[in-house]
Amino acid sequence: MQPDPVVHALVPDYPARFAPALTDPARATPDNVAGPRGKAAVKRYNVYRNNVTVSLINALASIYPAVQRITGAEFFRAMARFHIRKTPPTSPLLFEYGRDFPAFIAAYEYAQAMPWLADVARIERAWLDAYHAADTEPLGNGALAEVPPERLADVVFSPHPAARTMRSPFAAATIFAANRREEPSGAIDASVAEDVLITRPDHDVAVRHLPPGGAIFLAALMEAQPLGIAAAAAIEQVPDFDIGAAIAAMTEAGAFATLYLKGAS
Repeated sequence: MQPDPVVHALVPDYPARFAPALTDPARATPDNVAGPRGKAAVKRYNVYRNNVTVSLINALASIYPAVQRITGAEFFRAMARFHIRKTPPTSPLLFEYGRDFPAFIAAYEYAQAMPWLADVARIERAWLDAYHAADTEPLGNGALAEVPPERLADVVFSPHPAARTMRSPFAAATIFAANRREEPSGAIDASVAEDVLITRPDHDVAVRHLPPGGAIFLAALMEAQPLGIAAAAAIEQVPDFDIGAAIAAMTEAGAFATLYLKGAS
């Protein structure tokens, strides 16, 4: 962020001394900031500081709309203000800001009555990252059919840049979906654990529930584990896990970009 034109540097280290106090109201106005004709610029600096904080709060509200709807605007903005003081931005790109916000929510004293709120925020962050991920053609539905049956266990999938998976001990995905639309929702049992896949097929971000074992299976595949090892990990946890259905659903969702055979030259 560039300094207001009404203030100017009186010493060489001006940017390093100007910026830190912008997100910390406990800090005094830097003594190297002055207004026209060298007069003190405390009021001008405070106005600029307030504008910076409001802009960052608004950025967080645009990134985490479901969280704000759940908590209400007043609670959200107070929580966001504390986060900004603790974690100022490090990038000029506002959509990059707030990556630490879910972890902050998890530790925030006044959000402890909503233990699932941090996971809702994690899904919102993953949604935004998927939205901004690189464009890549997803793997076609027939790609796996070209692999010889005796080599299926050696197949390694490359995840699509927009693909993300998350596990929550709460119904975070259901709560997320209910609060990203205007229509009222019914009662939600927040204690039901949910696993989700976030992808961007056809340029639209989608959040899908994964069946039991699906997150274990997909996480292994996204870590470049061969299909046989990923399937064994899922079956160990869920003996009746349907591998074929899981692969078909994940491919249809656009979770993969390419595949290859481990050890193939």
